[in-house]
Order: sequence, then C-alpha cells, then structure tokens
Amino acid sequence: MKIGILSKRNKMFAAKIKRYLESEGHIVELYTLENLNINQSLLKNDFYILKSKHMFFLYAGYFLDGNKIPVIPNVNLSYRHKNRIEAHYLIKHAGLLGPNVYMGMVEVLKAKLKKSDYPLIQKPLMGSGSRGVRLITSSEDLTTAGGPIYLEKYIQGIHYLSYFIDDKVCVYEKLPLSNEHSQVKAIEMTQDLIDTTLQWKNHYNMLFGHLDIVRDEKTNKLYVVDPGSFPEFSNWNCSVDPVKEVCQLILNEYVK
Repeated sequence: MKIGILSKRNKMFAAKIKRYLESEGHIVELYTLENLNINQSLLKNDFYILKSKHMFFLYAGYFLDGNKIPVIPNVNLSYRHKNRIEAHYLIKHAGLLGPNVYMGMVEVLKAKLKKSDYPLIQKPLMGSGSRGVRLITSSEDLTTAGGPIYLEKYIQGIHYLSYFIDDKVCVYEKLPLSNEHSQVKAIEMTQDLIDTTLQWKNHYNMLFGHLDIVRDEKTNKLYVVDPGSFPEFSNWNCSVDPVKEVCQLILNEYVK
C-alpha cells in the first residue's frame, strides 16, 4: 500500500513507524511543514496517518477526508483533542471527571474569580500537553496578549501519565505540568486508573492514545486533565513494542 504520514517531525515516533511500515513492504512518504502541499497530489496514497495535531496537518486531514481518502486517527476527533474547550466536553461526554473551567477576558476574570478559585492553570485555547501552560496562584498572574483566556482549576494531588494501545494500559506517576517526555516514576497500576483509561478509549473507539490524570488528594477521585490522540510513547515500558502494535492497529483499521 501507499501510505502518507502527516507529522511535524521527520524523526522520533513518526520515523519509527515509517521504517516499520516500509519493512512490511509498504511505500511510505512522510509529510512535514517543509514538503506538505495541500492539493490533489496528496490523493495518490491509499491512506494517511495523522501523527500531528498542528493545524496545518489537520487542514490536510480534512482535505483528504473530504476527498474520501482515509485518515487515521480520525481527523475531527484529533481536532477536538487539540481544542481545550472541545477536549473538556469530550471528557464530560465520556462520563469522566474533569477540572472546572473558566473563560473570559482578563479584567472580567480578575473581577469575578474568588480567592477560593485559585490556584488555576492557564492553557492556550488550542494545544495539548504542557506547552504554554502556566500556574496561576492569584489574579496578579493573569495575563493575555489580547482576547479571552482559558483557565482550569488546578487539582492538588498525584499526577499520572496513562498510555493505552488497544486494551493494553501503561500508567506512570509524573510531575505536575510536565510533558510526556519528562521523567516518570513506575507505579503499581490501580484498577481505577485502568478503568478510567479504558472508559475513555472505548467511548471514543480509539486505537491508542494517552491521558494526563490527577488523583485528588482530598477526595481520592480521578480527574482527566489532558487527553492526547497520538503520543510519542516516550516513556512506554510495557510488554509490547509500541511501534509494531500501533502500526498493526492502523493497518487493521484501514482494511476494515
């Protein structure tokens, strides 16, 4: 088959899946910002792997989807992972707990928020992971370059990185506000962490992904604070090879 990969990078996990698919006899082309041109020439491939949620690659995904070329993972679901408001409601619609959210102009939020609402997390409206994320401890920390800002209640507790590939779940303890590539601590997975992860995975029929989860130190409840549609699996250290498993799931999804 002819397969395209839409990725910000031509290395890391994207390069690994390219090598694996080529070793299986497929013709694979990797599209980055340096060579991606959204036009009819993209229709030469049988299907595409959407590795990046960067808006340009999402636009390419929508173009392909509109031209009946399969894109894996689903373009619209990937976009909803990237949009913080959409992601918040994805969490709610899956029947999981998420942090309280606040959105508005800085001066309005400064006037309306109570001291008890702090600490908060300020996040870019479009994005995922820890890029551009700030801890807000008081109204003096609130800043903007213009326009409304998006805030979430900061949940005090233990922070987890939870990967899933099919029904295989791998959970680690991590530092608050750290990204997927940061150092993690191996833990003994509890059933509620596994159940939360699989509830998310099954509700949206996802092949793989990850969640940032926090266990509230006061209530012991689990809150999903950030979902990811296509992680790098940088800290995956479970029984299966993530590259092989992810590629096989994608190939099986295409031939359905």
